[in-house]
Amino acid sequence: MQIKRIIATCVFLCCAFVLSAQLTYGTTGLLHAPSAEMQKDKTIMLGANFMNKEITPPTWYYHTYNYYLNVTFFPWLEVAYTCTLFKAEALGLKPYGYSGFTNQDRYFSVRLRALKEGQFWKYMPAVVLGTSDPFTSSGGGSIGSTEGNGYFSRFYIAATKHLPIGTEEIGVHLSYLYNQRKEYKLNGIAAGITYNPSFVPDLRVIAEYDSKDFALGATYLLFNHLHAQVELQKMKYFTGGLMFRFTLK
Repeated sequence: MQIKRIIATCVFLCCAFVLSAQLTYGTTGLLHAPSAEMQKDKTIMLGANFMNKEITPPTWYYHTYNYYLNVTFFPWLEVAYTCTLFKAEALGLKPYGYSGFTNQDRYFSVRLRALKEGQFWKYMPAVVLGTSDPFTSSGGGSIGSTEGNGYFSRFYIAATKHLPIGTEEIGVHLSYLYNQRKEYKLNGIAAGITYNPSFVPDLRVIAEYDSKDFALGATYLLFNHLHAQVELQKMKYFTGGLMFRFTLK
């Protein structure tokens, strides 16, 4: 047992050094690309991330941070509330005596599971319909805004299937993303592969194409509840975060 813990710790430290981390949208999924995986019923997740400017919409021309609350109300329904920090200088507030992170962008995300993996036949993938930042109240309110607020707007359908390979198992994920943003347009296929090695079950390695860029990352479970997340966007830009997860009885 002690040897396994040492090996697991070494693997995690290597990943944390080589990769960079985050659950960008504060929802269940891969790094940026969505998946059709769901949390257990009544799961609550609290997290925060350092966000490299290379992974944010162009409005953030500087590194920033986000934090989120995520609740899985039923096995088929997940809702998240995410806040991303603005700098006062970017909002034109410096002449008024403000500086640093003084404001934040807020948005909801919703995920609905349409099909459970293996529901009707053993090769059936799980299917989830989801959206992040779908509505903005600015400008009289709109769904799927093209500009202004709604920076992280996206709509998607995702499918996931877990495949056994010998004694190991990999997850294969495919999705289609769409939005109408002028500065951060999404309209294409995203895909990814996940791997939980049997010899380090708390480690999850993720490789993905998020419809724009390739990324590599990992998550590692610490102390049964705390997840460390690491990621390299475009294989070189670091992003990382921590998430605390627990399940209500």
